[in-house]
Amino acid sequence: MTDHALLLVNLGSPDSPEVADVRRYLDQFLMDPYVIDLPWPLRRLLVSLILRKRPEQSAHAYASIWWPEGSPLIALSRRLQEAVQAHWHEGPVELAMRYGSLSIEAALNRLAEGGVRRVTLAPLYPQFADSTVTTVLEETRRVLRASGLELELEVLAPFYGRPEYLAALVESARPHLQQGFDHLLLSFHGLPERHLRKADPSGRHCLGGADCCRQAPPEVLARCYRAQCLQSAEGFARRMGLGEAQWSVSFQSRLGRAKWIGPYTEEHLDALAARGVKKLLVMCPAFVTDCIETLEEIGQRGREQFRAGGGEDLQLVPCLNDHPAWAVALAQLCRTPAGA
Repeated sequence: MTDHALLLVNLGSPDSPEVADVRRYLDQFLMDPYVIDLPWPLRRLLVSLILRKRPEQSAHAYASIWWPEGSPLIALSRRLQEAVQAHWHEGPVELAMRYGSLSIEAALNRLAEGGVRRVTLAPLYPQFADSTVTTVLEETRRVLRASGLELELEVLAPFYGRPEYLAALVESARPHLQQGFDHLLLSFHGLPERHLRKADPSGRHCLGGADCCRQAPPEVLARCYRAQCLQSAEGFARRMGLGEAQWSVSFQSRLGRAKWIGPYTEEHLDALAARGVKKLLVMCPAFVTDCIETLEEIGQRGREQFRAGGGEDLQLVPCLNDHPAWAVALAQLCRTPAGA
């Protein structure tokens, strides 16, 4: 092995589905200023209010999806780490989480102690958002400064439209689509509208019209989460040969009273059932790893909602997880982290 390491970074998970562990995890997650972008006193007040009831509710949700080996997100991320290592011959492949255990700091220190001098940082998020990509990058830079680690850093840019990612997405999803369906819903994680406006370098394009995402200039597209989600969806549908009526896009996982980008997945599920869709497939392309937002929010609550609205079956298409095509694609992406 050489001294060029790959550091995969995912979101993270509580250590267990116990209320105390979930509360600790949620506190770290929600107090990140890139997640809840309020001044510290207001953020602390809001998070303290959320933590009165949310940990117990979330603990029940985590318990419903927990695996014998622990958190599905952690277990699947470890499998991906092992799968990518088989295709990354430049050096070691490390795994870290932005929140909870497996910290970025511990991973970087291990790499430095092992003699690594060059690190490709791979935030495992296809689309850009400050609450995902930026916070990983800033935490990595903070650790490097605070620890005095002399590591050369490269960063995998959001890969929402890169052929390697889309080809892997098609390869992993194809067997599920071949079983037949009435409609395919691509449900992306939501984001408050103000996050899009703050990320807009022009200060005036995002959410300025019904077609703003399709008309985004390159400098806006580079930071516009919603436009990147739409490009991922369209790229996938085109490669799968889907007609326009066969698929649609929505956004899930709202939190709080602020206006989030839409259409909302909850409302869209009801609308699809009401118009006669019986067999619904749902993919979640904002996630590369199955987690509470896919397994519980869509796979359990979403299925119950769809059936209650008149639908017959909702099947969750697994995320890329440790699919062989994804392991190969991710290694390829990280060899040209800035794109072609």
